[in-house]
Amino acid sequence: MDQSPAIRLVDLKKRFRLQHHPVTTLKAAAANFWKRRWEDLWALNGVTLDVGRGQTLAVIGRNGSGKSTLLGLLGRVYLPTSGLVEVNGRVAALLELGAGFHPDLTGEQNVLLNGVILGMREREVRGHLDPIIRYAELEHFRDAPLRSYSAGMIMRLGFSVAVFTDPEILLIDEVLAVGDEAFQRKCLKEIRRFQDSGRTIVFVSHDIDTVREVAGRVVWIHEGSVRADGATEQVLGEYLDFAAQQAAAEAQA
Repeated sequence: MDQSPAIRLVDLKKRFRLQHHPVTTLKAAAANFWKRRWEDLWALNGVTLDVGRGQTLAVIGRNGSGKSTLLGLLGRVYLPTSGLVEVNGRVAALLELGAGFHPDLTGEQNVLLNGVILGMREREVRGHLDPIIRYAELEHFRDAPLRSYSAGMIMRLGFSVAVFTDPEILLIDEVLAVGDEAFQRKCLKEIRRFQDSGRTIVFVSHDIDTVREVAGRVVWIHEGSVRADGATEQVLGEYLDFAAQQAAAEAQA
């Protein structure tokens, strides 16, 4: 039996370069030649952690802390600036609403496109087409272009495709928050099925109740680094204490 972790990160760093006051003319470029027109933003700065096979890991932290960047690196949306990213297994990622979809294609066409992007053969996707559409509760909209879908409909379609690609590793970044309550319960039921079958799940969430219900381990990312990593209640307690202190300090400012 393979004892290697499903995910291994070693000293992972990701830098984004933000440009300020872009120049549009040669004259402006010459006048500002010696002025720095960009800023380096280190979204992640030295993250090291392993995620075991079959583990459900929640990633928490304030907005801008680097959580979504971490999932983007795991889903190969981004390349690391430095460090190691090792992902062992088939991955399905729900990282951004509508990612992998095309607004001018129909729901059915987008299922075929997204399924192939996630590694299925076209014949396999076509064989699952009706169940995917049905699971997403979009039978009456399968021939409508994606641009006419609501955010919740797009989320349902993306989650349904991810489920039917039968991944070994599922990455979820907040997108479930846009679904209605009934479909969220349906998603949680599917996540539990994944857990029972030994799949690995990494999800980003601000919903503390969902984290408590689903995750066996929590990583708290703060300003691009791991602030805490451990059992769910322990890390949540530290995070909530910190958030309360920050809110009190901001109220006094």
